[in-house]
Amino acid sequence: MKLPLFISLDGPKGTGKTTLLEAVTAALRANNQKVIRLCERKSDPYRGETMALVNQLARHPSRELEWAVCQRLADSRRWISERVLPKQPLDSIILIDRWYPSDAAFRHSVPFAEILQLNMQRGVRVPDLHVGVVTAPDISWARATARSRGLGGTVIQRHAEHVVCSEMFEQAVADHGWVLCRNEGTIEAATTQVVAEIYKVLG
Repeated sequence: MKLPLFISLDGPKGTGKTTLLEAVTAALRANNQKVIRLCERKSDPYRGETMALVNQLARHPSRELEWAVCQRLADSRRWISERVLPKQPLDSIILIDRWYPSDAAFRHSVPFAEILQLNMQRGVRVPDLHVGVVTAPDISWARATARSRGLGGTVIQRHAEHVVCSEMFEQAVADHGWVLCRNEGTIEAATTQVVAEIYKVLG
């Protein structure tokens, strides 16, 4: 069955994913593309229960709790894959803010290889294009802490943790061949890069 084009933008906090998503959406729509914007967090009907577990993990870090969080997220992504994504128009481009690649940044004790296998076993849809949005950790940290809502992080609270998660995520991008978007210059430059990659997939 033909499915809409599915693209995820992932990365650490403060790398400008949401701003980039908005700019990419505008650029594609200006070229008469049908774009659907989704957010993993807002599409997840079990988010409350998952975040309760994440908060518990923040207070009492353990591999067991972290693995439980990974399982809950994978189950939620399966639900989105089965219930939300197929309902989108077939001629659309779905842009989602965060998907399983983001776990490469935020999980401390569970290797990403295990998380990836878990998501595949759960039947989570694989994006047609993974875009990893990164900056130097000092830049994204400054951006995140300057926002009106602040860092807004449950898992990441200190600069040193943010540096580690940024390095882990960038390594995962390299290991898995995802598209790397280094969003440290103008938003126009990053938008041009991502739009070009989308059109490559569209052919």
